[in-house]
Amino acid sequence: MTDPDFLATTRTAYDVVAADYEELLRDHLAGCPADRAVLGAFAELVTGEVADVGCGPGRITAHLAALGLAAFGVDLSPRMVAVARSRHPGLRFEVGSMTGLDLPDAGLGGVVAWYSVIHVPPEHHPGVFAGFHRVLRPGGHLLLAFQAGDERRDITEGYGHEITMSAYRLPPERVAAQLVEAGFKVRATLVRAPEPQEKTPQAYLLARRPQAG
Repeated sequence: MTDPDFLATTRTAYDVVAADYEELLRDHLAGCPADRAVLGAFAELVTGEVADVGCGPGRITAHLAALGLAAFGVDLSPRMVAVARSRHPGLRFEVGSMTGLDLPDAGLGGVVAWYSVIHVPPEHHPGVFAGFHRVLRPGGHLLLAFQAGDERRDITEGYGHEITMSAYRLPPERVAAQLVEAGFKVRATLVRAPEPQEKTPQAYLLARRPQAG
């Protein structure tokens, strides 16, 4: 089956920028206390294996592992996965798409999608969230991070390269409603003001697949 156009363009764009992306964002979390706090809270709630979906070069995967989680990464871009494996040789990284996760049902304690659902058109989000629900075991947690808003941006330059892909700013209330429709219970929603280098507020949603029964 042929991939949708948005997957092909996103894969190609991140293949192009992978090495420079990793270098520029390698230490980004050090200056982001809110990001670290949210990831730390997630780490305290989760037991079992965690998938970082849309992991890029593995910086969030590695941070989760440093917090004591059994984390592995999945990314659409083979070049991003190669960079992640080189940068973090002790961790597992796989090529895959969040639109069709090749993972067992109910096998994970946690899923993180850190600024990765932003490249999936909103009409595909219900299917993506249903997939996250499927791979989480009852009681498992999902953490999303994304730019808050309600618009599509067409990106033609990034990390010093000419590229072509789209990104979506998303309304937290709509994302939360879609998670509920997918079977999740939303446990927390946080929207913070943009930092000086950011153009929009940033959103974090923490949700849980309810226990059976």
